[in-house]
Amino acid sequence: METSKTDKNVLAKGIKILIFAILSLFTGPILLSIAFSNKEKPLYLPILILGCLVSALAIFLIFKGINIIMNSMFKK
Repeated sequence: METSKTDKNVLAKGIKILIFAILSLFTGPILLSIAFSNKEKPLYLPILILGCLVSALAIFLIFKGINIIMNSMFKK
């Protein structure tokens, strides 16, 4: 019976995605706080939309990165 080993290339890909997720986790709320502090400025709406998109991207990247890491460990 063979034991499954971790695929290191796939694991590295998952860790890279999680690094981008961490960066997105910081930039999304920063953009949102900038947008909410400057409601009178003309760039309020684009910065608000960009902050929401970056925050949603962070959540997506977290799930994708964890899924890739799990596949590298438990895939047959």
